[in-house]
Amino acid sequence: MDERSYFKSILEQLILDPKGFTPENVANGLHSIMHGEASDAQIGGFLTALTLRGVDKDPHMIASLAAEANKHALRPVIETNEKGREQFSMIVETVGTGGDGWNTFNISTTSSLVAAAAGLQVAKHGSKASSSNCGSADLLESFGCDLGMVSPSDVAKLLNEYRFCLLLFSKFHPLLRHLVKIRHELGFPTPLNVLGPLINPIVPDRAVIGVHSKPLGPVIAEALKILGRRNYAVVCGDEDLDEISIAGNTHVWHIQADGEIKSYMIHPNDFEVPLHSLSEAAGLTLKENKAILRRLINNNLEARDKPIRDFVLINTGFLLYISGLATSMKEGADIAHETLKSGKVQVLLEGFAKAIQETKGA
Repeated sequence: MDERSYFKSILEQLILDPKGFTPENVANGLHSIMHGEASDAQIGGFLTALTLRGVDKDPHMIASLAAEANKHALRPVIETNEKGREQFSMIVETVGTGGDGWNTFNISTTSSLVAAAAGLQVAKHGSKASSSNCGSADLLESFGCDLGMVSPSDVAKLLNEYRFCLLLFSKFHPLLRHLVKIRHELGFPTPLNVLGPLINPIVPDRAVIGVHSKPLGPVIAEALKILGRRNYAVVCGDEDLDEISIAGNTHVWHIQADGEIKSYMIHPNDFEVPLHSLSEAAGLTLKENKAILRRLINNNLEARDKPIRDFVLINTGFLLYISGLATSMKEGADIAHETLKSGKVQVLLEGFAKAIQETKGA
């Protein structure tokens, strides 16, 4: 059986025998796509059938897709030091699925920078905008960070020197390039849309992952558990927001060290941060995001920036809390606030951008 015929058989099984379609089948399908063994029409049919099949509601299917994608990622090399101990005791991440429709300020990107400046080592997996006005890569590149120049061999050095690195999706998952154009042409979300936060090639030790709808929360939490991730928190704002909400309650599915998934709610009151309407942080363009981030890291806030600052504080504070750098959510927000005011974030961002330029010139 040739390669195209093999993929066709997988597609036929998905459509004609959906109940017999297994996680192994879905992994084989993705494997074939990544290796150029499927036509555009076959890929479109596969993604459409996965969507109609409701694969995004099945944690075993999602975990299988994520595991297969990460098998073929370019992996950063994290070396040990001369005494044989791991160079990095803990690497963390905060990231969202996108697709919530709110177009808020780049909260997770900014929170990543603040958390790194506060002392955590943050390896964020990100990309340019697909469902929003401004993606994490768009914002950082507007500050001179040429993320396309960051290779797997550069990650450890950047983390060591700046405690921060963004791993660009297109750079670290080159075999998924076959899917990008077709996903855009389909015009509707498929199960692959939720994979981004699950396929960070460095596999952080702890993470806060935002999802765009509450029913997706327990699915992603269970998928992460199947993948062996622990001390991860999946969050969804009550408004179906893929961040911790500044406007009210946020649902949390927290994968404990023993694998138990603990569900609970958090609120801005837990951080002793005032509530704000989401509309005060929504609908922003790249230009607006850049200007706000510049004011935040320069500690030169305008009145309209304060809701966004508080939004950043609770999301950073929760990452600091689950990572053990803060003993409470309130302490996490306080540390984030002091870090922002200190100017450390600006120093980190400028240094990170300069280091990438030096890598480019090497």
